[in-house]
Amino acid sequence: MARMGGPGASGVSAFIVPANLPGLSLGQPDKKMGQRGTKTCDVNLDGVRVPAVNLIGGEPGKGFRTAMKVLDRGRLHIAALACGMAQRILKESIAYAQQRRQFGQRIGDFQLVQAMLADSQAELLAGWALAQTAAHRYDAKPFGIVDPEASMQASCAKMFTTEMVGRVADRGVQVHGGAGYINDYKVERFYRDVRLLRFYEGTTQIQQLIIGKHLMRMA
Repeated sequence: MARMGGPGASGVSAFIVPANLPGLSLGQPDKKMGQRGTKTCDVNLDGVRVPAVNLIGGEPGKGFRTAMKVLDRGRLHIAALACGMAQRILKESIAYAQQRRQFGQRIGDFQLVQAMLADSQAELLAGWALAQTAAHRYDAKPFGIVDPEASMQASCAKMFTTEMVGRVADRGVQVHGGAGYINDYKVERFYRDVRLLRFYEGTTQIQQLIIGKHLMRMA
């Protein structure tokens, strides 16, 4: 993305930049709290010349609008991903609750452990239902047509599910007890990994702004 025109969104253009162009280099890999399986780093551009044919859309000023077109789909993708991760965490928690014994019985037989599992199951089902409803709305709109309601629902799905999976992960660690704080158990990694989902495709706070502004316009 680069600014070719004046201020505001209309001055931003998007380009495809081949990684082998002279002047392009990569910084050191980021040392992240979670999601360490994905390599991320700074991309340094020093005097890089990009061919004009690499301008996305064929004319300047379309970069920001091009990026905005894929946000709704990206938010639905993150919502589904969050539900999948929540399902995995719940599965791990149930398995641990079945095999871990305290005071001569499985910890999964303790009512307060069952309550944490139940809360996670209910929130997971709610998240799946919301993500699927928003996805159906997105798929129903004609290609190239802006549907503010679909955008609002995508933001709702992304906001709820990414917050939801954070709570499910926290309960997962709690069910595991002290073992959940040790990296021998998968929930420790999941707990760190899901935290990033609240940043992808716009933070929770950005989704709140989108939803709130839509509701005010519709009123």
